Formats: sequence, C-alpha cells, structure tokens
Amino acid sequence: MQSRTKSREHFERASRSIPGGVNSPARAFGGVGGHPSIIARGDRQYLYDIDGNRLLDYIGSWGPHILGHRHPEVIAAITQALETGTSFGAPTEAETELAEFIVHTIPSIEKVRMVNSGTEATMSAIRLARGFTGRSVIVKFAGCYHGHVDSLLVQAGSGALTLGVPSSPGVPAGCTADTVNLEYNDVQELSDTFAKRGSEIAAVILEPVVGNMGLVKPTPEFLAALRELCTRHGALLIFDEVMTGFRVAFGGAQELFGIKPDLTTLGKIVGGGMPVGAYGGRADVMDAISPVGPVYQAGTLSGNPLAMASGLATLRVLKKTNPYPELEAKSARLCGELSKAATAAGIPHTCPRVGSMFTLFFNPEPVTGFRVAKTSDTQRFAKFFHGMLGRGIYLACSQFEAHFVSACHTDEDIDATVQAAREVFATL
Repeated sequence: MQSRTKSREHFERASRSIPGGVNSPARAFGGVGGHPSIIARGDRQYLYDIDGNRLLDYIGSWGPHILGHRHPEVIAAITQALETGTSFGAPTEAETELAEFIVHTIPSIEKVRMVNSGTEATMSAIRLARGFTGRSVIVKFAGCYHGHVDSLLVQAGSGALTLGVPSSPGVPAGCTADTVNLEYNDVQELSDTFAKRGSEIAAVILEPVVGNMGLVKPTPEFLAALRELCTRHGALLIFDEVMTGFRVAFGGAQELFGIKPDLTTLGKIVGGGMPVGAYGGRADVMDAISPVGPVYQAGTLSGNPLAMASGLATLRVLKKTNPYPELEAKSARLCGELSKAATAAGIPHTCPRVGSMFTLFFNPEPVTGFRVAKTSDTQRFAKFFHGMLGRGIYLACSQFEAHFVSACHTDEDIDATVQAAREVFATL
C-alpha cells in the first residue's frame, strides 16, 4: 500500500489558504473521506504524486487527456505558441484554424465561438437560446451538470451531487424560476412538459451521455423524442458535449447517435488540457451573438493562443491516428473484466460504458437516471476507491463520476487494474 504522508501534510497547508484545500469541489474527497493526493507531474497514462507514488490514471484531468499526459506533439505546439506570447486580446490565426476544424468535424456546428470553460460555454448557449427564441424557460435533467451556472444549478451532478448541494445557497429563487428539471430518459415526462409549456420553452439542454452522476446512457427513444419535440415546438436542442465531444466518437455523441442538436457546447478535449470552452451550432442562431447580433457575450482571454495551440494539436493527432477503435476495444475489455470480478465476489453492480467512458456503479439496477443513481452504495464505493488508490489505481473520488480510458493505456494496465479490483472486491 502506498504512503501519502506528504500529500496529507500539503493538503493541511492548502486548507489554510484555499477553501476546502481545493480549487474545485470535484477534487475534494468529500464523497470518500480522507485527503487527495497532491500531484507533482503527469506522463502518458500515469500521474506521480509528491510522495513519489506512481498512479495509473483513469481521470485524465476529468476527460481532456484522451492522448495521455504530455503528448509530444501537443507539448511542442504549446511551446511554439508560448514563444510568441501568452495573450493578445486580438484575433489570431490559431483561433480561426481551431474553429474551422470544429466546424468541419462536428455534424451540427456551422459557426463556433471560443470561451474559457465549459461553464462559460453553457451559460452563453443558454443566453443565446433565450435571446434567439424570445422565450425564457429552460428544460434540464436531474443529475446532469452543466457547470456552476445559476439557472442550471438545480439537482446538478458532479461535485454538487457528491457534496449534497444540488441547489446551491447563493442562487436566488428568481434565477431558477424559469428552469424545469426533469428525469433523464423519461420520455413521458418530457412529452407532458412540452404539451403544457411548449410555447414557453427556449431550449432543452442535456448531456447526450451523462458523465456527472456517473455514466448514464440515453435511450434511442429519449433522444428521438427530444429532437422531435424541440423541432415541433420551436425550441432549441442543446447538447452539452463538454465531456463527450471528441471523446465517445470523433464527432461527439451526436455523430455516434445520429442526432443533430441546434447548439453544442464543448470543452476538455477541445483544449487538450488547457482552460477552454466553445459553443456553436446553426449559423442563423450563432449570428444572434454580438457583434453580429444583439445577444451579448465577451471574454478577454477567449481564443487564448496557448489554449488554441493545445486544442488544435490534440484534434489533429486524433484525426491522424484515429485511436477510437482501439479505445473501444480496451474500454470494453476493462469493463467486462471488472464486471466479471465483481460478480465473482458477489458484489451487486452495473458497469455502463460508452466509448472510452465508464462508471462502476455499486448498484444492482441499471442506472437510467437520477432516481436510480442516488440509490447506489456510496459507502462501498468509498472503500473500493481507497483500496484501488492504495494499489496505485487513480479513480474518480465519487461514485457519481465517469472514468476515462486514454490512448496510452495498455493491455497490461488493464490486467493490473482488474487484478487490483479483484483484491479490493475480496475485502468488501
């Protein structure tokens, strides 16, 4: 078992100057207890903490590192961009090149605007949808997390779900008065809502594959109903592909499922690990954004040259190498072997997966939405998490998060992960 004495001491130090010792609640160990590992560096499929432990990483900075840490072509692109400066507050060629790449790759995007985070992307897309339609109501789904946007922080997933704060203090009631929260995959509830309020709904926003209450797959009927109802009632369909974009398929979940949204939000992989976000979609909708249209949105660091270089290099490597078939095969084997090991140990579980995203739920029921997800055995997960961490396997510190396989993970890594899981299952 690995020692983490230095990490504990540093976390205590950090807690004296940073709320909770972390700069994002998802990094805290609130759902599992204990203290986080303090990371010194990453390399390919590994992280190394300040205690000198090597950790096999299934988080990948919560999704961006599909190529693993420090891919040489990405590092070279960032280094070259850094030599020209860090920020100009003016247009550059790189942001146009990345925008063109996205437009040519994502089926529904005709124009795209760069921002600095996934939260900023969803916030801007919601404002745009309301401005374009002249309506106010936004439909979201319980357990889907779209960043810490006031109007969307209602039964949110990710850290909000882990820490038991689905509706945060500090968000006035008026901010969520026009937010309708439904159950994911519930076609009848969705249809009933549109029947009652269809003329008021500006947009429906969802994760087309949920990663923020653990991985939850959409049913084909649910996706088809979303597209048909939005079209019929004049509402915009927004896919939050911050996590799934360039992850579950090169063209995102919309390519995988053959559903075309009106707006898409992006982040994570599109920045290659740099702070970045983007939102895009139909040209007529996007042209409602200033300076072309009346809906205001701006950002001093939007299109930052370092982020653009990192994202563009990452996407070019993905296009050149096409790791998706191998990612599919390795991820399928990992989930299959984990499930076999859990079954052999008599552990009630499910292990849903889409592409290289997966979650091992300590729940015997197929997780189709928030109502089922929240019945998972979080205490058993916490024991599993710490058992795996002690064996050098770095998992998300919450039952309600997705895990990510990278192109750097090997068959030997999968074997080591499954063997560690067998050992831990035997203790549960």
